[in-house]
Amino acid sequence: MSTRNRIALSLTALSILLLVPGLVKPILTITASMEMFGVRRELFTETRSILGAIRTLHDSGNDFVAALILFFSVLVPLVKASLLAPLFLMRDQARRYQLFEFIHSISKWSMADVFAVGVFIALLAAKATDNMTGVAGQGFYYFAAYCIVSNAAFHVLRIDAPAAALPAADDAGPGSASV
Repeated sequence: MSTRNRIALSLTALSILLLVPGLVKPILTITASMEMFGVRRELFTETRSILGAIRTLHDSGNDFVAALILFFSVLVPLVKASLLAPLFLMRDQARRYQLFEFIHSISKWSMADVFAVGVFIALLAAKATDNMTGVAGQGFYYFAAYCIVSNAAFHVLRIDAPAAALPAADDAGPGSASV
């Protein structure tokens, strides 16, 4: 295994270690308050983790939104990470490259980074009003770190296409120039 792929494997393991607390630790706390007669009264405080938000959405009948968050922010990242281990253990170069291409294609559907940005925007929007405050929790930072490390791992990973899948150098294919 190349040094580059060892680094990718290490980053993948680190990303999984970051994902777990990113899913279970509080990601955002929003507090609504109101000032009456010169005294600020807290109306409510809500703290949620990603998994807690999924549960709350499901319990309130918002199953579609809960399923979207579950799929794109939990299942796809876990499937992507779990498929990287067999990728390193496979000896058949053709199958190994097919699995790499599959992981690459589902990576495009991983909305973990988009979810993290969405939480950040919600945090900023809550801070923009006088009667609401938003505070990012530990889970947000773990999840954001997961997004960065996971993407870095996949960019470092190098799996070459098998020789049979590569076009011959003298073939005139798309992108080749004939003189």
